[in-house]
Amino acid sequence: MSAPSEIQPWFERKFSFTFPEFVHPELRARLHGTPARLEDATRGLAHAMLTAKPEGTWSIQENAGHMLDLEALWDGRLDDFLTGATRLRAADLTNRATYDADHNVKPLQAILAAFRRTRHAFVERLDGLASFERSSQHPRLEQPMRLVDHIYFIAEHDDHHLARIRELRRVLG
Repeated sequence: MSAPSEIQPWFERKFSFTFPEFVHPELRARLHGTPARLEDATRGLAHAMLTAKPEGTWSIQENAGHMLDLEALWDGRLDDFLTGATRLRAADLTNRATYDADHNVKPLQAILAAFRRTRHAFVERLDGLASFERSSQHPRLEQPMRLVDHIYFIAEHDDHHLARIRELRRVLG
């Protein structure tokens, strides 16, 4: 069994934030829908498939857990935008939280419920905002990022891991 190879590694992705600020409602809708898409992508899978780690890659369940792990970063970066920080807080590029969390021994339903709860709270915070043009420097990309770009970045990260989960489902049969 070989590891999926179609998906570009996240840290190799480049972003061009050239779209207008007024697309924020569609981007918020993407974020709002991610918990349902994650639940759909993991529905009905046996524990062995959820926790299999082809060639040492993250399992389906670890991908879901990683999405939950990053909610604190996304929320913290929203705070950075709202407080006028010139530079967004950095992510732990080693993903230590995901490796340390041991997501494969947790019930999948607990991970999914926590993700739904935290993402709902995040989207509610966004729904209360009037402007999405605030800008701050992204620490890894080394480029300015508006709040609307941050929402897009999160949606793309969600889709990256959802695609990875679907690829793992295919590989694992």
